Amino acid sequence: MDKKTLILAIAPLIFSLTACSGEVANTGNTGASQVTQSRLDMIKSRGQLICGVSGELPGFSFVGTDGKYSGLDVDVCRAIAAALFDNPDAVEYRNLNAKERFTAVQTAEVDVLSRNTTYTLSRDTSVGLEFAPIVFYDGQGIMVRKSSGSKTLADLKDKAICTQTGTTNEQNLADQMRKRGIPYKPLVFEDVNTAYATYAQGRCDAVTSDKSQLISRRTILPNPEDNVILDEILSSEPFAPAVADGDSKWANTIKWVVYSLIKAEELGINSQNVAKLANSNDPEIRRFLGTEGNLGQGMGLPNDFAVRIIKHVGNYGEIYNRNLGAKTKLNFPRGQNQLWTKGGLLFSPPFR
Repeated sequence: MDKKTLILAIAPLIFSLTACSGEVANTGNTGASQVTQSRLDMIKSRGQLICGVSGELPGFSFVGTDGKYSGLDVDVCRAIAAALFDNPDAVEYRNLNAKERFTAVQTAEVDVLSRNTTYTLSRDTSVGLEFAPIVFYDGQGIMVRKSSGSKTLADLKDKAICTQTGTTNEQNLADQMRKRGIPYKPLVFEDVNTAYATYAQGRCDAVTSDKSQLISRRTILPNPEDNVILDEILSSEPFAPAVADGDSKWANTIKWVVYSLIKAEELGINSQNVAKLANSNDPEIRRFLGTEGNLGQGMGLPNDFAVRIIKHVGNYGEIYNRNLGAKTKLNFPRGQNQLWTKGGLLFSPPFR
């Protein structure tokens, strides 16, 4: 066989091997499940969502004496289940502490993390997470006993301050005290309950965390009224759900479920009027509710996925009021968690 004939004979084999090599490389980069099946398809086949939460933070995710979960983070899980299954209760909750939460996402122990988790650059780029839109804008604060007379961070010079490891709060406190030249004694705990128990026992002079958590945990301290939260805010803490990186189909589902909650409130659609508005002549509302167009199909969901969400869980405002609003123990003002039309930071891209 001459050289030209040999080249022609082996060319198809080389091409075949190259193509196979490319497929393997793609599998290595994105994970075997991405080549064959998105997590969205796996969850729909399973018939249940597995959602990572705290389970210990009233207003966000808390297990009542009846064993039922409630809170803003829990309602995000319920909204996802409603979109997928038309059943907000098709959720299995996994309680995760701050240290183990990211590993649970990376190892696929949970499908989504909805656990008062701050969206940061490092977590988005080097921890293997992909964040959904922000569901709660917060800031870090400090709680002290009223009897201490402390009014500012400077008053905590050389004092013991409790915080939790594996959180942005630990670093934020260190950064602020270092910047201001204030020496202090950090008492760091892996378990959030231990941190607050230590504070309640008087073994630390203050406790720091996200302001919403301080307000929430104060309600279950032995004498809530004996504790005050300082006016100073140490950082910005935007909370968002997160999924494992590398699965855009599943990430898009979470993203647009969250946006549905926000857009519904903006459009004036709630759990009480959603059925009636399905007959609206407004083209924007018709697209949003799936009576016109096929926006859901593009995600692998039914076109009425937003109807399912609002019918079962409500819009963002309903969720906020139910868990954090004026009629709850927390009575947390919406402030920056208002819609952009009311001076807040909540904003949804168009549904078109």
